[in-house]
Amino acid sequence: QVQLVESGGGLVQAGGSLRLSCAPSGRSGSGFSMGWFRQVPGKEREFVASISRRDGSTYLAHSVKGRFTISRDNADHWVYLQMNSLKPEDTAVYYCAADNRPFAGTEGIDYDYWGEGTQVTVSS
Repeated sequence: QVQLVESGGGLVQAGGSLRLSCAPSGRSGSGFSMGWFRQVPGKEREFVASISRRDGSTYLAHSVKGRFTISRDNADHWVYLQMNSLKPEDTAVYYCAADNRPFAGTEGIDYDYWGEGTQVTVSS
């Protein structure tokens, strides 16, 4: 059984930065394409970013492009979401997800494993 362990959420002022981290336990991270999603109560889950296992290619949602970066460490174990220039509208629960396929998807249904989520709150 694969579990995803997330960390790094918290409270930050608008314009600040946070880095979220995620690692799968029970299986090497290099075996997955990885993604980050976020959800606000009462709204649908939203794709944020992904990184593909096959070639390390990344994809970012338009709403975060230029502010967020997704990366993974050299051992392909940890995956990071660096969030800069945060805005109040970035406030959400952020979820890490793992996809068994070589190229990451952008839909929640594409992913096989999910973390429990970490709260990110951006104050104005």
